[in-house]
Amino acid sequence: MAVLLPLLIFFAVSAVSADEDAFIGVNLGTDLSDMPNPTQVVALLRAQNIRHVRLYDADRAMLLALANTGIRVTVSVPNDQLLGIGQSNATAANWVARNVLAHVPATNITTIAVGSEVLTALSNAAPVLVSALKFIHSALVASNLDGQIKVSTPHSSSIILDSFPPSQAFFNRSWDPVMVPLLKFLQSTGSYFMLNVYPYFDYMQSNGVIPLDYALFRPLPPNKEAVDANTLLHYTNVFDAIVDAAYFAMSYLNFTNVPIVVTESGWPSKGDSSESDATVDNANTYNSNLIRHVLNNTGTPKHPGIAVNTFIYELYNEDLRPGSVSEKNWGLFDANGVPVYTLHLTGAGTILANDTTNQTFCVAKPDADKKMLQAALDWACGPGKVDCSTLLQGQPCYDPDTVSAHSTYAFNAYYLKMAKSPGTCDFKGVATITTTDPSHGSCIFPGSRGKNGTFINGTSLAPSSNSIDASSCAVYFRGVGSFTTSVISGLLLMVAVFL
Repeated sequence: MAVLLPLLIFFAVSAVSADEDAFIGVNLGTDLSDMPNPTQVVALLRAQNIRHVRLYDADRAMLLALANTGIRVTVSVPNDQLLGIGQSNATAANWVARNVLAHVPATNITTIAVGSEVLTALSNAAPVLVSALKFIHSALVASNLDGQIKVSTPHSSSIILDSFPPSQAFFNRSWDPVMVPLLKFLQSTGSYFMLNVYPYFDYMQSNGVIPLDYALFRPLPPNKEAVDANTLLHYTNVFDAIVDAAYFAMSYLNFTNVPIVVTESGWPSKGDSSESDATVDNANTYNSNLIRHVLNNTGTPKHPGIAVNTFIYELYNEDLRPGSVSEKNWGLFDANGVPVYTLHLTGAGTILANDTTNQTFCVAKPDADKKMLQAALDWACGPGKVDCSTLLQGQPCYDPDTVSAHSTYAFNAYYLKMAKSPGTCDFKGVATITTTDPSHGSCIFPGSRGKNGTFINGTSLAPSSNSIDASSCAVYFRGVGSFTTSVISGLLLMVAVFL
């Protein structure tokens, strides 16, 4: 992150046509153990129609869960592996073989981010940064994947000095020995310049010089807009000004055709006493306006009307993250998949809509064969990895103690876990979809509007505790490292039997 932390906006000059559709993606956060398991994460991505995601590493379990979804994935080389890769072509080739070749084409990996803010966060690795990119790219060329997968490295916006007016911006000249060959590499490979843009930090550090409305994309009267005296371009928000400053800084080094990717941007929803503007309302305003700004193909004053594709920081809050309160609260959702706030996205389509009005449920057919229901119930609570603990005696959904009632709960939980994907409510013909909420008494079904229901766009994420079997709980609910190929193969086999 630009200042306190080590998303993805794609913006091109000549490399991308003005009529290309814009997209919104998300970062998954720096610590996967602080969020739901990969299957739940992917279910949320699909429910929210998010088609682009960035990982801060190349987590195997997450990449397996993303397989065959079509979601475009950016994987990353962590900073602690950068020195080894930057000094050894063989090490880079091994990294690509293990983290890319092992997953494509099933997993749609489209970008590799090598390191994060290396120039400002890991300056001792700066001399090998370009070598690391070249070695990774060479491994892709050897595998005939260089046309499919781009290679770049994210930068903090603090490498830009005197960012306003944008036309006078330039990179810290001490980094020229790295920046010039880096830009040459990006230009020659058709890649893009990755930049982390955080108007929140710019606003906080401006000591009142930057108005809050200017940082939040709120409408400004013409006399309040910032004007670049050299170009007479009007800037209505900090984000555009920083992006254009990076373009002008690259042109100062004679690079005018390298598109920019803003790899992180967002606003915290909660802060400590010194961060009074880290609020739910401001986070909602910033991210809602940013998404609208991107999806409207607004572009920037320097390059209007060209798609600015964005990966927001971040999908989930990171409750276990050390540091200030705001460090833990950049997420759009909490760890249970419940929205921190409902984005104001009128006209933005279905992405991140957080809409719960179109509710459907998966239930057992009234005339279903009891043996078939029992077999399907056993699968859902076993290989299907549904948390069926609420069906135990003494628990809220034990009564009525019938195979039909218990199957309905398990079927619905699986259906929601799989983001209501086609074919996930069949179970060999014993299940059906209904719009009638099957909750009853104190048994509140996941996805229900009942007082205990947690839902996102009609998709529930089951609780991550109290599973019937502790070992399977480790695999399904929290076992990021345990979600192995054998588990997935078994799951697919059982799906073939019951769906």
